[in-house]
Amino acid sequence: MRERYGDERRTSINHAGGDFSMEDMIADEAMVITVSREGYIKRTSLDEYRTQGRGGVGARGAGAKQDDFTEHLFVATTHEYLLIFTEQGRMFWLRAYEVPESAKTSKGTPLQNLIDKPKEDAVRSVLNVRNLRSADYLENTFLMFCTEQGTVKKTPLEAYSRPRAAGINAITINEGDRLLDVQLLSGNSEVVLALRSGRAVRFAETKVRPMGRTAAGVRGITLGEEPGDRVVGMVCIADASQELLVVSENGYGKRSALDEYRVTNRGGKGVRAMNLTDKTGKLVAIKDVNDTDDLMIINRSGLTIRLSMSELRTIGRATQGVRLFKVAANDEISSVAKVAAAEAELGTLAAEMPFGEALASGTDGAGFSSADDELAADTPDLAAAAAPKTDPETTESE
Repeated sequence: MRERYGDERRTSINHAGGDFSMEDMIADEAMVITVSREGYIKRTSLDEYRTQGRGGVGARGAGAKQDDFTEHLFVATTHEYLLIFTEQGRMFWLRAYEVPESAKTSKGTPLQNLIDKPKEDAVRSVLNVRNLRSADYLENTFLMFCTEQGTVKKTPLEAYSRPRAAGINAITINEGDRLLDVQLLSGNSEVVLALRSGRAVRFAETKVRPMGRTAAGVRGITLGEEPGDRVVGMVCIADASQELLVVSENGYGKRSALDEYRVTNRGGKGVRAMNLTDKTGKLVAIKDVNDTDDLMIINRSGLTIRLSMSELRTIGRATQGVRLFKVAANDEISSVAKVAAAEAELGTLAAEMPFGEALASGTDGAGFSSADDELAADTPDLAAAAAPKTDPETTESE
Protein backbone atom coordinates (compact mmCIF):
# COMPACT_ATOMS: atom_id res chain seq x y z
CA MET A 1 0.00 0.00 0.00
CA ARG A 2 2.84 2.38 0.87
CA GLU A 3 4.59 1.66 -2.42
CA ARG A 4 1.34 2.06 -4.41
CA TYR A 5 -0.26 5.07 -2.78
CA GLY A 6 2.49 6.73 -0.77
CA ASP A 7 3.91 10.14 -1.68
CA GLU A 8 6.26 12.67 -0.14
CA ARG A 9 5.20 14.56 3.01
CA ARG A 10 3.70 17.94 2.10
CA THR A 11 4.17 19.53 5.52
CA SER A 12 7.24 20.09 7.63
CA ILE A 13 7.62 20.03 11.41
CA ASN A 14 10.13 22.50 12.81
CA HIS A 15 11.22 22.48 16.44
CA ALA A 16 11.56 26.24 16.90
CA GLY A 17 10.59 28.29 19.93
CA GLY A 18 8.50 31.46 19.69
CA ASP A 19 8.68 34.71 21.65
CA PHE A 20 5.79 34.82 24.10
CA SER A 21 5.32 37.24 26.98
CA MET A 22 2.95 37.25 29.93
CA GLU A 23 1.08 40.12 28.26
CA ASP A 24 0.26 37.92 25.22
CA MET A 25 -1.54 35.44 27.48
CA ILE A 26 -3.74 37.99 29.28
CA ALA A 27 -6.94 39.54 27.92
CA ASP A 28 -6.86 43.35 27.73
CA GLU A 29 -9.91 44.31 29.82
CA ALA A 30 -10.80 47.21 32.11
CA MET A 31 -10.62 46.62 35.87
CA VAL A 32 -11.18 48.79 38.94
CA ILE A 33 -7.95 49.24 40.91
CA THR A 34 -7.99 50.48 44.51
CA VAL A 35 -5.19 51.40 46.91
CA SER A 36 -5.87 51.78 50.64
CA ARG A 37 -4.32 54.24 53.06
CA GLU A 38 -2.25 51.42 54.58
CA GLY A 39 -0.86 50.49 51.15
CA TYR A 40 -3.02 47.51 50.09
CA ILE A 41 -3.76 47.24 46.35
CA LYS A 42 -6.20 45.09 44.37
CA ARG A 43 -8.00 44.96 41.03
CA THR A 44 -11.70 44.13 40.84
CA SER A 45 -14.21 43.43 38.09
CA LEU A 46 -16.27 46.45 37.00
CA ASP A 47 -19.44 44.39 37.45
CA GLU A 48 -19.07 44.62 41.24
CA TYR A 49 -19.74 48.38 41.25
CA ARG A 50 -23.24 49.81 41.11
CA THR A 51 -25.04 53.14 40.75
CA GLN A 52 -27.02 54.66 43.67
CA GLY A 53 -29.03 57.81 44.29
CA ARG A 54 -27.76 61.10 45.72
CA GLY A 55 -27.96 61.23 49.51
CA GLY A 56 -27.74 57.46 50.01
CA VAL A 57 -25.75 55.76 52.76
CA GLY A 58 -23.54 53.71 50.43
CA ALA A 59 -22.64 50.06 49.93
CA ARG A 60 -19.84 48.12 51.55
CA GLY A 61 -16.69 48.46 49.46
CA ALA A 62 -13.17 47.71 50.56
CA GLY A 63 -12.71 45.23 53.38
CA ALA A 64 -10.55 47.64 55.33
CA LYS A 65 -9.30 47.39 58.85
CA GLN A 66 -10.81 49.72 61.44
CA ASP A 67 -8.05 52.29 60.89
CA ASP A 68 -7.64 51.74 57.12
CA PHE A 69 -9.74 52.95 54.19
CA THR A 70 -9.66 53.17 50.39
CA GLU A 71 -7.68 56.25 49.39
CA HIS A 72 -7.23 55.79 45.60
CA LEU A 73 -9.71 54.32 43.12
CA PHE A 74 -9.47 54.30 39.31
CA VAL A 75 -9.82 52.13 36.20
CA ALA A 76 -7.00 50.67 34.10
CA THR A 77 -6.94 47.98 31.44
CA THR A 78 -4.83 44.96 32.25
CA HIS A 79 -2.14 45.81 29.65
CA GLU A 80 -1.57 49.36 30.85
CA TYR A 81 1.43 50.63 32.77
CA LEU A 82 0.82 51.93 36.29
CA LEU A 83 3.09 54.78 37.34
CA ILE A 84 2.97 54.87 41.13
CA PHE A 85 4.03 58.08 42.89
CA THR A 86 4.66 58.32 46.65
CA GLU A 87 4.34 61.28 48.99
CA GLN A 88 8.13 61.57 49.24
CA GLY A 89 8.48 62.00 45.48
CA ARG A 90 9.45 58.47 44.39
CA MET A 91 8.00 56.74 41.31
CA PHE A 92 7.58 53.00 40.62
CA TRP A 93 6.39 51.03 37.59
CA LEU A 94 3.85 48.20 37.60
CA ARG A 95 1.81 46.47 34.91
CA ALA A 96 -1.90 46.36 35.71
CA TYR A 97 -2.07 42.57 35.25
CA GLU A 98 0.58 42.21 37.97
CA VAL A 99 -1.93 43.47 40.56
CA PRO A 100 -3.71 40.40 42.03
CA GLU A 101 -7.43 40.23 41.24
CA SER A 102 -9.71 40.22 44.31
CA ALA A 103 -13.34 40.72 45.30
CA LYS A 104 -14.49 44.25 46.14
CA THR A 105 -14.79 43.37 49.83
CA SER A 106 -11.33 41.85 50.12
CA LYS A 107 -8.38 43.61 51.73
CA GLY A 108 -5.98 43.35 48.79
CA THR A 109 -2.22 42.76 48.58
CA PRO A 110 0.44 44.91 50.32
CA LEU A 111 2.18 47.09 47.75
CA GLN A 112 5.50 46.13 49.35
CA ASN A 113 4.95 42.66 47.86
CA LEU A 114 4.81 44.13 44.33
CA ILE A 115 7.25 47.10 44.36
CA ASP A 116 10.30 48.04 46.40
CA LYS A 117 8.55 50.82 48.36
CA PRO A 118 9.12 51.67 52.04
CA LYS A 119 5.96 51.08 54.06
CA GLU A 120 6.00 54.58 55.55
CA ASP A 121 6.13 56.27 52.09
CA ALA A 122 2.42 56.40 51.22
CA VAL A 123 1.11 56.27 47.64
CA ARG A 124 -0.26 59.66 46.55
CA SER A 125 -1.06 59.16 42.87
CA VAL A 126 -1.30 56.40 40.28
CA LEU A 127 -1.38 57.05 36.53
CA ASN A 128 -2.44 54.42 34.03
CA VAL A 129 -0.64 54.92 30.70
CA ARG A 130 -0.82 52.65 27.66
CA ASN A 131 1.72 54.11 25.23
CA LEU A 132 5.27 54.32 26.57
CA ARG A 133 7.02 53.31 23.33
CA SER A 134 6.18 56.26 21.07
CA ALA A 135 8.93 58.92 21.16
CA ASP A 136 6.54 61.61 19.90
CA TYR A 137 3.97 60.80 22.58
CA LEU A 138 6.57 60.79 25.34
CA GLU A 139 8.03 64.15 24.31
CA ASN A 140 4.67 65.93 23.89
CA THR A 141 2.94 64.56 26.98
CA PHE A 142 3.71 66.08 30.37
CA LEU A 143 3.22 65.23 34.02
CA MET A 144 1.94 67.98 36.31
CA PHE A 145 2.93 67.54 39.95
CA CYS A 146 1.27 69.26 42.91
CA THR A 147 2.28 69.21 46.59
CA GLU A 148 0.21 69.90 49.70
CA GLN A 149 2.03 73.18 50.29
CA GLY A 150 1.06 74.50 46.85
CA THR A 151 4.15 73.74 44.73
CA VAL A 152 3.63 72.64 41.11
CA LYS A 153 6.03 71.15 38.53
CA LYS A 154 5.67 70.15 34.85
CA THR A 155 8.00 67.53 33.33
CA PRO A 156 7.87 65.58 30.01
CA LEU A 157 6.60 62.01 30.38
CA GLU A 158 9.74 60.82 28.59
CA ALA A 159 11.74 61.47 31.78
CA TYR A 160 9.72 58.71 33.51
CA SER A 161 9.60 56.10 30.72
CA ARG A 162 12.56 53.95 31.82
CA PRO A 163 11.68 51.73 34.80
CA ARG A 164 14.02 50.71 37.59
CA ALA A 165 13.31 47.99 40.10
CA ALA A 166 14.12 50.30 43.02
CA GLY A 167 12.11 53.21 41.59
CA ILE A 168 13.31 56.70 40.63
CA ASN A 169 13.17 60.21 42.11
CA ALA A 170 10.19 61.89 40.42
CA ILE A 171 10.34 65.29 42.18
CA THR A 172 12.34 66.92 44.96
CA ILE A 173 10.08 67.40 47.98
CA ASN A 174 10.91 70.26 50.34
CA GLU A 175 11.06 69.65 54.08
CA GLY A 176 7.62 69.63 55.69
CA ASP A 177 5.84 69.09 52.35
CA ARG A 178 4.32 66.00 50.66
CA LEU A 179 3.35 65.13 47.10
CA LEU A 180 -0.43 65.37 46.63
CA ASP A 181 -1.20 64.47 43.03
CA VAL A 182 0.25 63.89 39.54
CA GLN A 183 -1.73 64.20 36.30
CA LEU A 184 -1.12 63.82 32.57
CA LEU A 185 -1.19 66.92 30.34
CA SER A 186 -1.12 67.41 26.56
CA GLY A 187 0.25 70.97 26.60
CA ASN A 188 -3.00 72.98 26.27
CA SER A 189 -4.70 72.53 29.62
CA GLU A 190 -5.70 74.79 32.48
CA VAL A 191 -4.89 73.90 36.08
CA VAL A 192 -7.16 74.44 39.10
CA LEU A 193 -5.82 73.98 42.65
CA ALA A 194 -8.19 73.88 45.64
CA LEU A 195 -7.40 74.49 49.32
CA ARG A 196 -8.83 72.86 52.43
CA SER A 197 -9.95 76.35 53.48
CA GLY A 198 -12.33 76.51 50.50
CA ARG A 199 -10.45 78.65 47.96
CA ALA A 200 -9.23 77.75 44.47
CA VAL A 201 -6.91 79.23 41.84
CA ARG A 202 -7.13 78.71 38.05
CA PHE A 203 -4.20 79.30 35.69
CA ALA A 204 -2.93 78.21 32.27
CA GLU A 205 -0.63 75.21 32.05
CA THR A 206 1.79 77.39 30.06
CA LYS A 207 2.43 79.45 33.21
CA VAL A 208 4.55 76.52 34.42
CA ARG A 209 7.65 75.93 32.27
CA PRO A 210 8.91 72.37 31.72
CA MET A 211 11.52 71.27 34.28
CA GLY A 212 13.81 68.33 34.88
CA ARG A 213 12.81 65.15 36.65
CA THR A 214 14.44 66.01 40.00
CA ALA A 215 13.44 69.71 40.10
CA ALA A 216 11.36 70.95 43.07
CA GLY A 217 8.93 73.13 41.08
CA VAL A 218 7.40 76.61 41.55
CA ARG A 219 4.54 78.07 43.61
CA GLY A 220 1.10 77.22 42.27
CA ILE A 221 -1.13 78.71 45.02
CA THR A 222 -0.65 80.66 48.24
CA LEU A 223 -2.05 78.90 51.31
CA GLY A 224 -4.56 80.58 53.59
CA GLU A 225 -3.61 81.95 56.99
CA GLU A 226 -5.61 79.44 59.03
CA PRO A 227 -3.54 76.68 60.67
CA GLY A 228 -3.40 73.40 58.77
CA ASP A 229 -4.44 74.83 55.41
CA ARG A 230 -3.18 72.79 52.47
CA VAL A 231 -3.98 71.85 48.89
CA VAL A 232 -6.64 69.10 48.72
CA GLY A 233 -7.00 68.67 44.97
CA MET A 234 -5.69 69.50 41.50
CA VAL A 235 -7.74 69.48 38.30
CA CYS A 236 -6.20 69.74 34.80
CA ILE A 237 -8.81 70.72 32.20
CA ALA A 238 -8.41 70.71 28.42
CA ASP A 239 -12.15 71.05 27.66
CA ALA A 240 -13.68 74.42 28.65
CA SER A 241 -17.17 72.86 28.73
CA GLN A 242 -16.25 70.85 31.82
CA GLU A 243 -17.64 71.99 35.18
CA LEU A 244 -16.05 71.84 38.62
CA LEU A 245 -17.37 69.76 41.50
CA VAL A 246 -16.18 70.37 45.06
CA VAL A 247 -16.91 68.04 48.01
CA SER A 248 -16.57 68.71 51.74
CA GLU A 249 -15.55 66.30 54.50
CA ASN A 250 -19.12 66.04 55.87
CA GLY A 251 -20.55 64.87 52.54
CA TYR A 252 -21.72 68.15 50.98
CA GLY A 253 -20.91 69.12 47.42
CA LYS A 254 -21.81 71.33 44.50
CA ARG A 255 -21.24 71.67 40.78
CA SER A 256 -20.36 75.03 39.21
CA ALA A 257 -19.39 76.35 35.79
CA LEU A 258 -15.66 76.63 35.09
CA ASP A 259 -16.13 80.24 33.98
CA GLU A 260 -17.06 81.17 37.56
CA TYR A 261 -13.41 80.61 38.46
CA ARG A 262 -11.53 83.45 36.78
CA VAL A 263 -8.15 82.80 35.17
CA THR A 264 -5.23 84.31 37.09
CA ASN A 265 -1.49 83.86 37.35
CA ARG A 266 -0.20 80.89 39.29
CA GLY A 267 0.82 81.54 42.88
CA GLY A 268 -2.24 83.59 43.84
CA LYS A 269 -4.66 83.18 46.75
CA GLY A 270 -7.52 82.26 44.43
CA VAL A 271 -11.29 82.77 44.80
CA ARG A 272 -13.86 81.16 47.07
CA ALA A 273 -14.82 77.71 45.78
CA MET A 274 -17.41 76.81 48.46
CA ASN A 275 -19.05 78.44 51.46
CA LEU A 276 -17.79 76.29 54.32
CA THR A 277 -19.64 75.97 57.63
CA ASP A 278 -19.57 73.65 60.62
CA LYS A 279 -22.22 71.58 58.84
CA THR A 280 -20.19 71.14 55.65
CA GLY A 281 -16.75 70.81 57.22
CA LYS A 282 -13.56 71.57 55.28
CA LEU A 283 -13.03 70.97 51.59
CA VAL A 284 -11.63 67.51 50.71
CA ALA A 285 -11.82 67.22 46.90
CA ILE A 286 -12.27 68.99 43.57
CA LYS A 287 -13.09 67.25 40.25
CA ASP A 288 -13.94 68.32 36.68
CA VAL A 289 -17.28 66.78 35.65
CA ASN A 290 -20.14 66.79 33.15
CA ASP A 291 -23.49 64.99 32.81
CA THR A 292 -21.89 61.81 31.45
CA ASP A 293 -19.83 61.27 34.62
CA ASP A 294 -20.58 59.37 37.79
CA LEU A 295 -19.00 60.11 41.15
CA MET A 296 -17.61 57.49 43.53
CA ILE A 297 -17.42 58.72 47.15
CA ILE A 298 -15.77 56.70 49.90
CA ASN A 299 -15.75 57.41 53.63
CA ARG A 300 -13.23 56.33 56.24
CA SER A 301 -15.49 53.48 57.37
CA GLY A 302 -15.16 51.82 53.95
CA LEU A 303 -18.66 52.64 52.65
CA THR A 304 -18.93 53.73 49.02
CA ILE A 305 -21.69 55.46 47.08
CA ARG A 306 -21.89 56.02 43.35
CA LEU A 307 -23.80 59.05 42.05
CA SER A 308 -24.78 60.25 38.59
CA MET A 309 -23.71 63.83 37.85
CA SER A 310 -26.88 64.29 35.80
CA GLU A 311 -28.76 64.30 39.14
CA LEU A 312 -26.78 67.29 40.42
CA ARG A 313 -27.71 70.64 38.90
CA THR A 314 -25.21 73.45 38.33
CA ILE A 315 -25.27 76.24 40.94
CA GLY A 316 -23.14 79.24 41.88
CA ARG A 317 -19.49 79.03 42.87
CA ALA A 318 -19.64 80.62 46.34
CA THR A 319 -22.53 78.49 47.68
CA GLN A 320 -22.80 75.73 50.26
CA GLY A 321 -24.11 72.95 48.04
CA VAL A 322 -26.27 69.90 48.86
CA ARG A 323 -25.74 66.66 50.73
CA LEU A 324 -24.21 63.95 48.56
CA PHE A 325 -23.40 61.35 51.22
CA LYS A 326 -24.86 60.80 54.69
CA VAL A 327 -21.80 60.87 56.92
CA ALA A 328 -22.14 59.40 60.41
CA ALA A 329 -20.81 61.15 63.50
CA ASN A 330 -17.04 60.80 63.92
CA ASP A 331 -16.71 59.83 60.24
CA GLU A 332 -15.78 61.83 57.14
CA ILE A 333 -15.23 61.55 53.40
CA SER A 334 -11.84 60.03 52.58
CA SER A 335 -11.77 59.78 48.78
CA VAL A 336 -13.71 61.07 45.78
CA ALA A 337 -13.24 59.68 42.24
CA LYS A 338 -14.83 60.77 38.98
CA VAL A 339 -16.04 57.78 36.94
CA ALA A 340 -17.52 57.25 33.47
CA ALA A 341 -21.30 56.80 33.44
CA ALA A 342 -21.50 54.55 30.36
CA GLU A 343 -19.66 51.26 30.04
CA ALA A 344 -19.32 51.90 26.29
CA GLU A 345 -17.06 54.88 27.05
CA LEU A 346 -14.42 52.78 28.79
CA GLY A 347 -12.46 52.06 25.62
CA THR A 348 -11.71 55.77 25.29
CA LEU A 349 -11.65 56.92 28.89
CA ALA A 350 -9.82 54.11 30.63
CA ALA A 351 -6.55 54.53 28.71
CA GLU A 352 -4.09 57.37 29.36
CA MET A 353 -6.29 59.12 31.92
CA PRO A 354 -5.24 60.65 35.25
CA PHE A 355 -5.83 58.93 38.53
CA GLY A 356 -9.53 58.31 39.31
CA GLU A 357 -10.89 59.25 35.88
CA ALA A 358 -12.85 56.24 34.54
CA LEU A 359 -15.29 53.56 35.69
CA ALA A 360 -18.29 51.82 34.15
CA SER A 361 -21.79 52.05 35.60
CA GLY A 362 -24.38 49.46 36.56
CA THR A 363 -27.81 49.45 38.22
CA ASP A 364 -28.65 48.92 41.82
CA GLY A 365 -31.78 48.14 43.77
CA ALA A 366 -30.39 49.40 47.06
CA GLY A 367 -32.48 51.99 48.88
CA PHE A 368 -31.52 55.65 49.09
CA SER A 369 -32.90 59.03 50.20
CA SER A 370 -32.78 61.84 47.64
CA ALA A 371 -32.08 64.86 49.91
CA ASP A 372 -34.13 67.04 47.53
CA ASP A 373 -35.59 68.69 50.62
CA GLU A 374 -32.10 69.92 51.48
CA LEU A 375 -31.57 71.44 48.04
CA ALA A 376 -33.91 74.32 48.73
CA ALA A 377 -32.53 74.89 52.22
CA ASP A 378 -28.85 74.66 51.36
CA THR A 379 -28.76 76.24 47.87
CA PRO A 380 -29.30 79.99 47.34
CA ASP A 381 -31.60 81.25 44.59
CA LEU A 382 -29.95 80.48 41.24
CA ALA A 383 -30.27 84.06 40.04
CA ALA A 384 -28.47 85.26 43.14
CA ALA A 385 -25.93 82.45 42.92
CA ALA A 386 -25.11 83.45 39.35
CA ALA A 387 -24.56 87.10 40.25
CA PRO A 388 -20.96 88.34 40.17
CA LYS A 389 -19.10 87.78 43.42
CA THR A 390 -16.55 90.13 44.95
CA ASP A 391 -13.37 88.31 45.90
CA PRO A 392 -10.10 89.60 47.27
CA GLU A 393 -7.65 90.28 44.47
CA THR A 394 -5.46 87.33 43.57
CA THR A 395 -1.81 88.00 44.31
CA GLU A 396 1.11 86.76 42.27
CA SER A 397 4.23 85.14 43.62
CA GLU A 398 6.91 82.71 42.65
